[in-house]
Amino acid sequence: MSDTPLPSTPIPVIGIGADGWDGLGGPARREIAACEVLLGSARQLALIPEGETDAERVSWPSPLVPALPGLLERYAGRRLGVLASGDPMFFGIGTTLTKLVGAQALRVFPQPSSVSLACARLGWALHETPVVSAVGRPVETVLPEVSDGRRVLVLSSDEGTPGQLANLLARNGFGGSTLTVLEQLGGPDERLLTGIAARWDHPLGDALNIVALDCAADPQALRLTRIPGLPDEAYGGDGQLTKSEVRALTLSALAPAPGELLWDVGGGSGTIAIEWCRTNPACRAIAFERIESRRKQIAENATSLGVPRVEVRGPAPESFAETPTPDAIFIGGGLTQEGMFDACWQRLRPGGRLVASAVTAESDALLLTLAERHGGVLRRFQIYRAEPLGGFTAFRPQLPVTQWSVVKPVPPQR
Repeated sequence: MSDTPLPSTPIPVIGIGADGWDGLGGPARREIAACEVLLGSARQLALIPEGETDAERVSWPSPLVPALPGLLERYAGRRLGVLASGDPMFFGIGTTLTKLVGAQALRVFPQPSSVSLACARLGWALHETPVVSAVGRPVETVLPEVSDGRRVLVLSSDEGTPGQLANLLARNGFGGSTLTVLEQLGGPDERLLTGIAARWDHPLGDALNIVALDCAADPQALRLTRIPGLPDEAYGGDGQLTKSEVRALTLSALAPAPGELLWDVGGGSGTIAIEWCRTNPACRAIAFERIESRRKQIAENATSLGVPRVEVRGPAPESFAETPTPDAIFIGGGLTQEGMFDACWQRLRPGGRLVASAVTAESDALLLTLAERHGGVLRRFQIYRAEPLGGFTAFRPQLPVTQWSVVKPVPPQR
């Protein structure tokens, strides 16, 4: 919670749907009538009929979040109310205000969310349907949720989102997927449009919409799930990448959990950072890479694989300054560079995990020394892949990989 002054009485945060005033219950209507200042979007404020409140109507500024503390301070002496779309605690202003002033300073009046209404119209089970927000985010964010036979709901940014989603699916091996656009749900202008991604030809519709995806993979599409170890061909670049089998073993040792931050040191093609983030939408990663062309490739790979939130920085350890403390670090390049391990170990939080890989004799020797000093677990992997040999098949070995994984001790409590 910030230092924003708390209101003397709880701020009513009132969800309102496309049905407007008619859809509000008595308690919500009474709260609106009692307000002296009513904050909301221009569309939401217009849903409140003249004569139902004498409140001053104030539209949200843009950008909204940085302006909120100032708005609350400006109207601190007046009875303030906030309008929100549907359920304020579902991708809504309610969660933002809670972080700012705390739950006790608010009184939330939720309406059915657009997701609840969409599932009701489609006959989909709400608890089984994943939801992705494209509001303020690239549409590629939906890709980790897409798989054959899966149903996904996407919160649209505007009227252009459905067409962008159709194009995205068609470009990524899901051209046969069915899209249903649900506009103005619950209101008098409610409308549903359906079409196939590869043949989407609907004109732009209403900006207030949610898109339902019934995913169907093309026969030749790569199978890309949230499980680590994606096919190597899913990545572009110069071939500097952790191979799929070792990648799966590396992510297993790193043990990502929702909300955690990874540092991927010596990012190469960004495979470890990308697959860390794909495990859960709340996972975050920063990739450090000294070569500019690879930094660009990491960003392109992250976007194409649905995790554009991967942050890409310059060389390690020079770029560690002013970087959030990581929960886990993977050293995949530069291990033998003077001071690299010490810089990583110093920045890792107590209880955090560090995993390092080695393929050279020099880096192998360093891992042995580090394991003697800090403990942890040493493993060596040898992967063989079948390849043609004349008219036969032979298993050719990949370079052996030594992996060291260790947990940084937590200082004893005094």
